[in-house]
Amino acid sequence: MLFLVGALLVLGVVLGAVAHVPVPVSVAAGLAIALWLAVFAARERLSGHRSGRSGHRQGGLR
Repeated sequence: MLFLVGALLVLGVVLGAVAHVPVPVSVAAGLAIALWLAVFAARERLSGHRSGRSGHRQGGLR
């Protein structure tokens, strides 16, 4: 519950900061974050396939 309150507090601070900057700056920051998340997801997916397959072969129950 405390985590949820903290997350809402941080969300309020971030939204308050975004309200005071121009729209193009907000859009550019949003696109940068989206690109970063896409790169992170692609790297996790690629690394997960390599380690997931080898771990599955070694630790499987029969």
